[in-house]
Parts: sequence; structure tokens; C-alpha cells
Amino acid sequence: MPWLAGTALLHSAIVVEKRDALKSWTVLLAILAFSLSLLGTFLVRSGVLTSVHAFAQDPARGMFILAFLLIVTGGGLALYAWRAPQLQGGGLFQAVSREGALILNNLLLCTLAATVLLGTLYPLFLDLITGNKVSVGPPFFNATFVPICAPLFAALCVGPFLGWKRAELWPALVRLRVAFVVSVMAAIVAAVAVDGRATLAAVAFGFGVWLILGSLTEFLGRVRRGRLRTMPRSAIGMTIAHASLGVIVLGAVATAAWHLEFIQTMKPGERASFAGFEVTLKSVDAVQGPNYIAERATLAVTSDGKPYTTMTPERRLFLVQKRQVAETAIHSNGLRDFYVTLGEGDAAKGWVIRMYYNPLAPWIWLGAAMCALGGFVSLSDRRLRIGAPRRSQGRSRATAQPAE
Repeated sequence: MPWLAGTALLHSAIVVEKRDALKSWTVLLAILAFSLSLLGTFLVRSGVLTSVHAFAQDPARGMFILAFLLIVTGGGLALYAWRAPQLQGGGLFQAVSREGALILNNLLLCTLAATVLLGTLYPLFLDLITGNKVSVGPPFFNATFVPICAPLFAALCVGPFLGWKRAELWPALVRLRVAFVVSVMAAIVAAVAVDGRATLAAVAFGFGVWLILGSLTEFLGRVRRGRLRTMPRSAIGMTIAHASLGVIVLGAVATAAWHLEFIQTMKPGERASFAGFEVTLKSVDAVQGPNYIAERATLAVTSDGKPYTTMTPERRLFLVQKRQVAETAIHSNGLRDFYVTLGEGDAAKGWVIRMYYNPLAPWIWLGAAMCALGGFVSLSDRRLRIGAPRRSQGRSRATAQPAE
């Protein structure tokens, strides 16, 4: 939620900088983004939510965070209600313009944040009011989140091609025609070659290609016009950040739609075929750790009859906490992740071996790293670090020489 609200805040701040508009809305987004970060801290630190993402359940700490949340959010909104009417509006602009695209971006991102907020808090309020317990999981977010992301992704690449104050939509679409054709072809290839039944996944895959190519099209257009040297670093950072979103979409879609799973009880010496590999369980040995005891499996993985890698998943028992933890063996090559976990078993019946093949899973982390890189490149823009304009060299020399 704070990530979505913060992204909307960054785009709204651009309108404030360029057109001196949306000042009141930008201040409200700043309050909401910080308040949502505090809300997330409260939910995971207080034990209100029971989830793998919740930890450090401490009611006393939760009450402190809740009080801090109420003071900050209530105080911020009260100051906003008092001072916001005094903020002057900026210039006028048409709906089809760079400002209009950024407003559409804000509306969609805030709608996504509200959707996540509803899915998170609805079970809590329902349990508090009626005592009924419900679980909101992937089906809810797939039915609500994905349809809102579609127009957001479709419009994301068009906005940078629109001019400020007023623009025409058709010339921007014409400049993106190559990116559109390649994206459609990528979606068709994903639907036919990978899995014809995963139609929505293929469409989402096409959107990922669209985000990457659309962002690069705008950047290459500046390069062809000879504006690379004068291009502000914030524009370069924007290109990297938008393209990184496409990389994340490709990784998330491929991992969710085309992953493979395999579960089998195996004894030492047995072999299993999975995702084009031959996996042989060599042995399961007892291991003594610094504060745990464990069973470690050794699996030999071959491809086309040739040795590929050796994986050693473990099942650890921590003696003090009396808690079992599975230590997953992971092999990644940049295009896919191959996971192996060791389950319960013994020498007589065998051990439960689980294997997972997630295509393009590393791209999710790559996209996140690229997004961070885009932010750092944008922050390195001189106009964001120094408020005064750059002085010319001639003027600098003149001021440096003492008067006669």
C-alpha cells in the first residue's frame, strides 16, 4: 500500500514541478503514503494479522504503534484540512496531455492501494463486528487487482509521448506502433508455444513486453534526435524504472502461470524425471549444526545424461525453540529457479522430495534492482540536488577575478 501511494506521490510531484498544479492533492498523497506505511507496521508487529508476513507479536508494542499512527495520521489530516484551502491552483490543461496522463496514473494507483487496503482490513472488521472469519487470498486480488493494472500498463508508455498542457493521442500511438506489434506477437507466442490454456497469462506477458519496448522507444527517440547529452537524468531514470516494471511483470507472470511442481517419495538410489532433468537421490545424512540437528539430502541432477549440478536440501530441528525449518536448495541461472526441499521420511519408507521449476523468477529480483537503479539515477539529477541554476564558465571567471 505505501509503495502504490508513494508511486502516485512521485508522479503527482512532477505535475507540481512542471505546471504548479495538483499541490493540494500531492500533500494529501504524502500524508496517506506515510500513514499506510505506519498501518503496515502496526499490522505485522502487533499480531493483529495471522500470516507468514506477521512477526514479533507484542500487544504492548502494537498499542504504541497504533497510538503513534492515530496521532500522525489524525494530526496530518487535520493540518491538511486547515491549510489545504489556501493552496493556489495551477494552470489549466486538457484531458489529453501529460498532466492528464499523470492524473490517470494517480487514480489507478490509488484505486489499487484502496483495493489492497480493503482486502487486508475487511476480514478484520468482519471478525470484529460479526465474529465470522473469512480469508482473502489470491482469488480476490486476481479478480480485482489485475483488471485495474491492465489500463495502467496500457497507458504507462503513452504518457511520456504526450506534451504538456495539450496534446494529441494519435501521434503518440503511431510512434508506439512497433512496440505494440511486437507485444501482440509476444502474447501470441506465449499462448501457443507455452500453454494455450493460459490466455490471461499470455496477455499479461504481452503487457510486460509492451512496458519494456514502450519505455525504450521513448528513450531511443531522444537519442535519434541528438538529445542524449542534454537529456536530464530524471528522464533516464524514468526509462529505467518503467522498463523495470515490465521485467517484473514478465517474471511474475511466467512464475505464476507456467511453474512446475513435483512431489515424490524417494529412497537413496531412486531417480525421477522433472522439467527436463534427471534427479537422483544419492543419500540422506544426519548433520550436526551449531544450534540444530538436521537431515541433509544429496541429489545429483543431470541434463541430457551429463552432470548438471548437485543440490543439498536440509530439514533442520532447532533444539532450543523445538522448531523444524526446511532449508531449500536453489539453483538459478538467470532464466529460471530450480528448488528442491526435503520432507519427512525414513530409510524404510523413503523421504518426501518436492521440486519446483519457476521460469523467469530471477527477473522479479532483477526488475526490483533496476527500479532502484532508476531511482538513484533520477536522484543524481543536478536540479534535484541544487536549487540554483548552473552558472556559465565565463561568468564564473568574471566573479573569480578581483576588481582593479
